[in-house]
Amino acid sequence: MNIKPLADRVLIEPTAAETRTSGGIIIPDTAKEKPLQGTIVAVGNGTKDEEMILKPGDHVLYGKYAGTELDHEGTKYLIMRQSDVVAILG
Repeated sequence: MNIKPLADRVLIEPTAAETRTSGGIIIPDTAKEKPLQGTIVAVGNGTKDEEMILKPGDHVLYGKYAGTELDHEGTKYLIMRQSDVVAILG
């Protein structure tokens, strides 16, 4: 990975949206909700006021409208501030 977030930013690979319901109904692309969880791919160094607590490999939840979408080599990523991440999933 040659993308390195700066300061308190993190690079997240969103989890794929569900394409079927539990009953087997296929959900069209226009009705899919934006996924709200993903995996941290890269992190910045933090700032003097905010230590970086996230690390690559963490599975996280983030706000619905958080981050900036980025398409790199055919893979979609989100880059956002560490404060936009609301939880680490265990």
